[in-house]
Amino acid sequence: MGFVNQNIKPFNTKINNKGNVEISGCDLVELAQKYSTPLYVMDKVTLEKMALDYKQAFSSYKNTRMMYASKALMTSAIALIFYKLGFGFDVVSLGEMYILKNAGVSFSHATFNGNNKGKDELEYALQNGIARVSVDNFYELEILNEIAKQKGMVQKILLRVTPGIECHTHEYIKTGQLDSKFGFDLNMVDDAICFIQSKYKNLELKGLHAHIGSQIFETQVFEDEIQVLLKEIRRIKDKFNIELNEINIGGGLGVTYVESDCPPDVYKIADIIIEAIKKYCKLYELDEPVLYIEPGRSLVATAGFTLYTIGSSKDIKGIRKYVSVDGGMSDNPRPSMYSAEYFAEIVNRKDEYNPKKVTVAGKFCESGDILIKDIELNSPEAGDILCVYDTGAYCYSMSSNYNGVLKPAMVLINNGKSDIIVKRQTLEQLVQNDVIV
Repeated sequence: MGFVNQNIKPFNTKINNKGNVEISGCDLVELAQKYSTPLYVMDKVTLEKMALDYKQAFSSYKNTRMMYASKALMTSAIALIFYKLGFGFDVVSLGEMYILKNAGVSFSHATFNGNNKGKDELEYALQNGIARVSVDNFYELEILNEIAKQKGMVQKILLRVTPGIECHTHEYIKTGQLDSKFGFDLNMVDDAICFIQSKYKNLELKGLHAHIGSQIFETQVFEDEIQVLLKEIRRIKDKFNIELNEINIGGGLGVTYVESDCPPDVYKIADIIIEAIKKYCKLYELDEPVLYIEPGRSLVATAGFTLYTIGSSKDIKGIRKYVSVDGGMSDNPRPSMYSAEYFAEIVNRKDEYNPKKVTVAGKFCESGDILIKDIELNSPEAGDILCVYDTGAYCYSMSSNYNGVLKPAMVLINNGKSDIIVKRQTLEQLVQNDVIV
């Protein structure tokens, strides 16, 4: 097996003597029977392996701060796992900050990012000692300074900039190009710094932040991003006599969802990033900065998978056969939103194989509720358990109650044990905020 982000399945995946798929000592059919389906599952071994690979890959650059991009998957248990592994957190909402607090994680290990942070969110962040706020726009500079002044404090900030770098990924997950809702264009940076120096005395600018996108397979874009940031830091130093010593380059490393995906491994990316920093610091005569990196998808995607039970089917002769599962676009909206592709297999009856090309459909009242189009499965039958791999990122965090369907449970597996880390939603919880007048 290769590096975690280059695998489709979690580590320790095998066929057991019952003819079922087993991961980390847990029979997937038994998991489905015990907890019912749909069911999110996270493998702790795979999760920790990827986290430790990140730390090892960047270990030669001593000024590295690993910040988990919480938007990929945020629960109290997941937050605590990463915290114990020495990760900080990139948070983007009041809710994500609250989950951190619920997990007992200090905000001194967190940065707050986002293009339209609310005043209540900023107040909560500062009240709880957020380490950095990545400021996205002029409006935020003003209200953040006002809040910091009211609290009698000076808040450390980064300026998020759009570096004008476009990576080849889905247009909805590109963030570094000029036409983006995020960040200051480079031609806005001088005005922002002038405001900080002249008006916003309760803000301390520490560095620059950029993020160029997600599910990135290219490598040159990371060097290009670092060059843009360090060149800008040199320009700022010359013009304003400010020594900025932090850069946050975001995350974005891709993962393998299907066999045709070929993302670089984290060690290759680390070598490129570290060498680029040394190269451009030397070129621009700068001290090597503190490096913040924000992996999200690449930390959690491969560790996660979703179990479904197959139900009805429809065979349209000469066109395709649909098989439906008991979940779909409410527990995984990515295929509908991004045309995301996944690999899946039936995890029971592995001792026999009669492949049939089918399209896996969800149960929701939308023609676009298709999880996987035209995949070969082992002659699927009602009652079979289907495993869709690589669902650890952006499935639970983007889930909904569309059609009034309850959100699934999530379990953590490790060395033959399984533990609930998110309870299955109940009907009572579905209507708990409804008010009848």
